[in-house]
Amino acid sequence: MGSEIRNVGIIGAGQMGCGIAQVAAVAGHRVHLYDLSAERVEAALATVNGNLARQVVSGKITDDARSAALALITGTSDVNDLASSDLVIEAATEDEAVKRKIYATVCPILKPEAILATNTSSLSITRLASATDRPERFMGIHFMNPVPVMKLVELVRGIATDEPTFVAAKQFVSTLDKVITVAEDFPAFIVNRILLPMINEAIYTLYEGVGSVDAIDTAMKLGANHPMGPLQLADFIGLDTCLSIMQVLHEGLSDSKYRPCPLLVKYVEAGWLGRKSGRGFYDYRGPTPVPTR
Repeated sequence: MGSEIRNVGIIGAGQMGCGIAQVAAVAGHRVHLYDLSAERVEAALATVNGNLARQVVSGKITDDARSAALALITGTSDVNDLASSDLVIEAATEDEAVKRKIYATVCPILKPEAILATNTSSLSITRLASATDRPERFMGIHFMNPVPVMKLVELVRGIATDEPTFVAAKQFVSTLDKVITVAEDFPAFIVNRILLPMINEAIYTLYEGVGSVDAIDTAMKLGANHPMGPLQLADFIGLDTCLSIMQVLHEGLSDSKYRPCPLLVKYVEAGWLGRKSGRGFYDYRGPTPVPTR
């Protein structure tokens, strides 16, 4: 079994998949970025190109390094192009049914020794692994958003994950200039188990009229030295993602302290999902974001 990872497949050309592709290519790995939608793949490659061009301008990388990284990324909407991968990272939407469907499609075409990883931010690694043909070669590699900027990666083993898989994943992440933290396979792991209830509490604070959007975000930025207020951060993450993580925590740990705030549910039902939909706790449709409450 070869544990050295050279070829990396990424499933999902959204914000996370795009960022993972970028950091892997900059680190010298050959990357296949796969998505069902060819348009999404094209858009992702354009985003990577733009991000790398900005890094050249700011002096973080050289123009040669940018060209070399772009040459290592291939976009595809044919799942068979992932067959040569040593590691495949699934970065699809935070929906267990969607992820299971992906594994059923991709597992038959992977090499027996290939590692399959998920970028899930909250779902059970053990349960996802059971939907694959390689639970011992499956684990969580959870990147933070935005991937090129955030230094942390959470590594999460399922109950069946074997030691060589864990070691190979650790070696791979260390090539990306990231810092590793190891989390046990509990709902939402470390970062989101602490961060999302804080965001949910900020939404309760708004819901109960303790403070306005502006008051709450200003209080946490200047009173707790947070770089971004919790409601602004919720909009950045996506309110649908915030809600799904709170639901995973609430169902998985059966503790009322994880109950999603009704106001969060209402915003998601309205389609006010934050920055990506133009409205959330702030309205992004004008030149500057305006609080919606």
